Amino acid sequence: MSYTYTLWFAFFGLLIGHLPGAITGAVIGFIFDNLRYGQRKRATPEAGGFVGPLFTLLGAVSKSDGRVSEQEIAVAERLMTRMNLDAELRKQAVVSFNVGKQPEFDVSQTIIALRNWVGLRRDHAFPVLDVVIETVLAEGNPPPEKMAILHQLAFALRVSEMELMALMAMKGYAWNAGAGGSRSRGQAYGTGGGYAPPQRTAQGPDPYAVLGIDRNTDDRAVKRAYRKLISEHHPDRLGDLPEDMRKRAESRASEINAAYDRIKEMRGFK
Repeated sequence: MSYTYTLWFAFFGLLIGHLPGAITGAVIGFIFDNLRYGQRKRATPEAGGFVGPLFTLLGAVSKSDGRVSEQEIAVAERLMTRMNLDAELRKQAVVSFNVGKQPEFDVSQTIIALRNWVGLRRDHAFPVLDVVIETVLAEGNPPPEKMAILHQLAFALRVSEMELMALMAMKGYAWNAGAGGSRSRGQAYGTGGGYAPPQRTAQGPDPYAVLGIDRNTDDRAVKRAYRKLISEHHPDRLGDLPEDMRKRAESRASEINAAYDRIKEMRGFK
């Protein structure tokens, strides 16, 4: 449990009322910390509760362009192995994947189920998105149908488009989401007005895209963006999620640290 409020209230109490004020402030702060801890604990997703809807969504993403490829099936199978699913959960994952790949399957309820499982835990939203992105990119530059589902999921999980672009950048992909004027959610347009899929970048992840900031962002804002990101993606916050998702968080944290180091080197600040 964090004792942030306890320390802050004790500090202000000390300034106002010396030792008695510090004790009173600490008590008040401790109450607030307990309330916040209780809310966070209630919001913690149930372990394993995401397997069904997650693999259903992966099946729907795979089928969204009309066919399920061997690469997409391989992604799902690798995920089952990396998540160390027991026989029962593996069977559930296979059945769910097959349900999702049925023609004209509506992903709305599945996305709602994932949103309900994530709840208030934004740090759990990113591993879920990371898994879906892996399927979206299984065949390379993704078609609009796959990106539409990915955008719908990100919107439901309260992940902004800039944050989604950062996750894609960590995979070595980039797209100009704002080019070409207006667009509907789930699409990215190029300068000619047509769909422009995220493209793999030959030079590796753009450090500014990884941090979700513009190149003209000042140094102080760069530091703020880095601190916010590394806090949200830190694997120690993930609780009892499967080891695969913890490793994904570790990988993202490494990418964020590497991007920040590159920007610091380019700009010459510490």
